[in-house]
Amino acid sequence: MSRLTTSELQRLDSEHYLHPFTDFKQLAQRGARVVTHADGVWLTDSDGNRILDGMAGLWCVALGYGRKELAEAAYRQMLDLPYYNSFFQCATPPAIQLAQRLAEVTPPQFNRVFLTGSGSEANDTMLRLVRRYWQLRGEPERNVIIGRWNGYHGSTVAGASLGGMQPMHEQGGLPIPGIAHINQPYWFERGGDLSPAEFGLRTARELADKIEEIGPRRVAAFIGEPVQGAGGVIIPPETYWPEIQRICDHYGILLVSDEVICGFGRTGRWFGCEHFGTRPDLMPIAKAMSSGYLPIGGLMVADRVAQVLIAEGGEFYHGFTYSGHPVACAVAVANIDILRREKVIERVREELAGYFAARLRTLAEHPLVGEVRAVGLLGALELVPDKPSRRFFRNRGEVGTVCRDLCVANGVVSRAVRDTMICAPPLVITPAEIDELVSRLGRALDQTAAVIAREGWS
Repeated sequence: MSRLTTSELQRLDSEHYLHPFTDFKQLAQRGARVVTHADGVWLTDSDGNRILDGMAGLWCVALGYGRKELAEAAYRQMLDLPYYNSFFQCATPPAIQLAQRLAEVTPPQFNRVFLTGSGSEANDTMLRLVRRYWQLRGEPERNVIIGRWNGYHGSTVAGASLGGMQPMHEQGGLPIPGIAHINQPYWFERGGDLSPAEFGLRTARELADKIEEIGPRRVAAFIGEPVQGAGGVIIPPETYWPEIQRICDHYGILLVSDEVICGFGRTGRWFGCEHFGTRPDLMPIAKAMSSGYLPIGGLMVADRVAQVLIAEGGEFYHGFTYSGHPVACAVAVANIDILRREKVIERVREELAGYFAARLRTLAEHPLVGEVRAVGLLGALELVPDKPSRRFFRNRGEVGTVCRDLCVANGVVSRAVRDTMICAPPLVITPAEIDELVSRLGRALDQTAAVIAREGWS
C-alpha cells in the first residue's frame, strides 16, 4: 500500500471502506485524507504534508505518536499471550495488573473496574450495571437514567440514547425507553442575561425538576461529561457541578462521570471529576487510557456499588469478547506508567494549561470569535457574526465546516462542532508547538472571514 498514490488509495477507500460519522456520498466525491505516519504531535499524509494534530487523534493520543515503549509492550505481550478471554472465571496477568493500576490512579472510592473495548461499551455496561444494582437493592423500578441534551456517550444504541444529540436520535428511533434528558450548561448559547454563576445553578436545578417529574423512586442515575467534548467543549460554570452533586445526594441517585474524554489528564487532573470536585459512583473510561494505541475502555465502579453486586451475588449477564484483552491491557499499563513516571499530568496542570489558555485567548480579538473557552488542554472558539449579541450564523455549521477545512489547509487539525472550533492536542505538546497551533488557527480564521465576506453570510 505504501507504493500507491493518494488518488489510488482514495479510490480503494471509496470502493470498500464505510467511515464512521460520514456522509458517504460527499466523501466519495472529495476523497479521504490518508494519514500514513505520525510522530509526537505531527501527522504526515500521503502527499507528504505535515499537520499538527490539534485533536490528539480523537481526544485520545495523550502521549503523542511514536512512543516505542507502548509498541514494545504490545509486542512482548503478543509473544507471551496474544489473547484470552475473561469469561469462564478466567483472568490474565495484564488485566489484573491494569485493574490494580486503575485503582491506584482513580479517586479513592474506586477499587474495581469492568473492562471493555471502548467508551461506548463502557457506557452500555454502565446502563446495565446501574439497573442491576437497583434490582439487587430491591428497587427494580429505579431504572431511568437522566442525561443531557447535546451530551455524548457513544454511538451504540445505549450510548446514543444516553447522549442527547438529536441527529443521532433521528436515525433508528432513539432514545430507548428509560432515558430522559435535561438542558446542558452552555452559557454562551443559553445564558441570556444571567451571569455564568446564576446560569450554572439554574441549569443544574433542572435535574431536580426532572427527578420530580419522573418520580424520585424511579430515577437510577444521572450521567454527564465533566466537560462536554463532542458537544463543543462546553465548560460548565463553577456553580454547576457542586449543585448537581448536592441534588444526587439529596435524592440518593447514582452519579456517573463520563471520563472517556476528560480522563487521564485532559483537564490537568487525572480525572475531570477531580477538577470539578464531584464524587461519582461510576466512571466510564477509555481513549487516553492507552493513548489510543490499542482499543480499550472500562467502567470504574465505586465500592458502595461493587459491594452490593458482590454481596448479593448472582450472575451479571454482560460482557465482551475483548473485555480485558491482554495486549490492550499491557499497553494501557505501560501508558499509565509513563504518565506517572514522566509527570505528564502535573506538567499539563502546572505549565501547559495556563499557557494554552493564554495563547488561545489572543484570538479573542478576532472579528469572528465571540468567546474563547479553555480548561487543561481543552479549548474552544465560538465563531459568530455579531460578538456583543452572542448571535450565531444563520446556517449554523456552514462557517465551522469552512474553517475546519481551512485549518487542515494550514496544517492543523481542529474539529468543528457546528460553528465552534475545538482543540484537544496531545498532552505532550510543547509551548512552541502551542504557539504554532494558535498561529495556524489564526490564519485559518482570517481566511474564513474572507470567505464569509465574499459569500455574504450572516
